[in-house]
Amino acid sequence: MISKACQYAIRAVIFLASKADDKIKLNVKQIAKEIDAPEAFTAKTLQLLNKHKIITSLKGPYGGFFIEDYQMDTPIIDIVNAIDGLQIFTACGLGLKQCFAAHPCAFHDIYTVLRNSLQKAFEKTTIRKLAKKIENGTHFLSGIQTKKK
Repeated sequence: MISKACQYAIRAVIFLASKADDKIKLNVKQIAKEIDAPEAFTAKTLQLLNKHKIITSLKGPYGGFFIEDYQMDTPIIDIVNAIDGLQIFTACGLGLKQCFAAHPCAFHDIYTVLRNSLQKAFEKTTIRKLAKKIENGTHFLSGIQTKKK
């Protein structure tokens, strides 16, 4: 339902958030490697996230990308909006232009329920919540090893 670009963006933000306590700035190459994404694509995505104030960047020899504490409480829906827009939560599941409640496609009723549930999950879930799962070692992102319990 969300684009590959949006998936990469969410992974990048969660990775940055999982490193927030370390107070380090990461470069594009480091982030791309950890989220298993193309470097050039990651750079464009990170710039867009920075533009939307979801993450922060500093230029220069001590620069890089990082996430500030106030940004940790950003809901995931903000990342989706920055990358894909919110029209994915109103679009037809079959891609039809003339699909709506009064003129539904065959998949409309089922897809509307799924789409609305996903939207609510993105609205209620914060960056901090997902980053904690990585920090605790209970969940993972590509390239990040979980801690042995």
